[in-house]
Amino acid sequence: MDDPTLPLPGLSPVSGKRLDVRFDGGLLSSDGGILLLREVEQRLGVADRMAACIKDPRAPDLITHSLTDIIRFRLMMIAAGYEDGNDASSLRVDPMFKLALDLAPSDRALCSQPTISRLENLPDTRALLGMGRAMVDLYCDSFRTVPKRIVLDIDDTFDAVHGGQQLRLFNAHHDEYGFQPIVVFDGEGRFITAVLRPAKRPGGKEIRAFLRRLMRAIRANWPRTQIMLRGDSHYCCPEVIDWCRAGGHDFILGVAPTSTLRRHVTDLETSTKARFEAATDDGKVRRFKAFHDGAKSWSRVERIIARVEVGDQGADTRFVVTNLKKGSPRWLYEQVYCRRGQAENHIKSWKTHLAADRTSCTKATANQLRLFLHAGAYWLMWGLRTAMPKRSIWRTVQFDTLRLHLIKIAARVVEMKTLIRVQWPTACPNQQIVRVALDRIPRLVT
Repeated sequence: MDDPTLPLPGLSPVSGKRLDVRFDGGLLSSDGGILLLREVEQRLGVADRMAACIKDPRAPDLITHSLTDIIRFRLMMIAAGYEDGNDASSLRVDPMFKLALDLAPSDRALCSQPTISRLENLPDTRALLGMGRAMVDLYCDSFRTVPKRIVLDIDDTFDAVHGGQQLRLFNAHHDEYGFQPIVVFDGEGRFITAVLRPAKRPGGKEIRAFLRRLMRAIRANWPRTQIMLRGDSHYCCPEVIDWCRAGGHDFILGVAPTSTLRRHVTDLETSTKARFEAATDDGKVRRFKAFHDGAKSWSRVERIIARVEVGDQGADTRFVVTNLKKGSPRWLYEQVYCRRGQAENHIKSWKTHLAADRTSCTKATANQLRLFLHAGAYWLMWGLRTAMPKRSIWRTVQFDTLRLHLIKIAARVVEMKTLIRVQWPTACPNQQIVRVALDRIPRLVT
């Protein structure tokens, strides 16, 4: 084992002086900004909500680490960039993570990696269903007042796996095994839910059953809020369209081009190409058209919006279907439907910046819990970003940028009899925004 008191080799001299670098600085941490996430978590209560859904089989008098503490530690780890549970072996003695869990630096160590693994394998299907409802309740509680209207962006994302996990399936498009979980955000980037499923395109009956459970949970909080469903052509199924109409929900969904739909825009494509060829600038020409038609499998004709765009690389035609009666075709496509593209950025934040694709457990229930844990970490980072001033650049930065500037701050911890002092670098470049964030986090809605 390496001796932390020995100097590190291989460092060049500075100004003619030898460098003596050792891992013997005492109670230091590279995650000083974890205290910001602690305040956000206390406001949102993410760990408490998730732990309340799991029945703890352990003897109460023998418990050292409660389920809430284990989940809170795991959420903090993921948000701070430690997506691997093995990192708990080192972080369990980190003074800043101890403070984040309301422990003094001299108190007991936090839970270890085996304890986290046992937690991941603990919930059954009933507990996970309850946790899904808890995530919806967390979403609804994040509003100051009941909204009159919300937009649900539904999408799926491929998650490659490299083991014998339950529910894994070979996907020919990606040419590897994996999952394809369905993820739902709202139009403002709030995380609502995620469900683990095999790596294949979801069918209409599966989507309808999923939406029915989701809407039931939302309606339990907001019985009168108008809901609009927005998604790509994967979710444009007759079962989904009929279900939305029967439930009084608005929808705007992408439609795969067909020969039937293209017949409606043949003249529009020809005239758009002529306009592009006659134009003097190098920009694209985009035109729109609305008409009523439907697939043979649909129970009725629907309003179709066609967008024809011609550029240097030729013509590109897209279609969307909607039951929205108001609004021009251009406005519905550009200002309503195209905004679903932000859902791709939200998935990127959840999957890439918070490593939600680390679904390496054998049991499907354990991997579903991991999706929820990473969703909880998403809420911590979202809450921190939302606490920033609206017109500042911090309100729109990516999660990895937020982590780099506000979480990864060196800190020295000094524990006294009646005081715990945390010292951050004097040269920290983001001192002012840290003060602003700590002032605004208590205003988060819970």
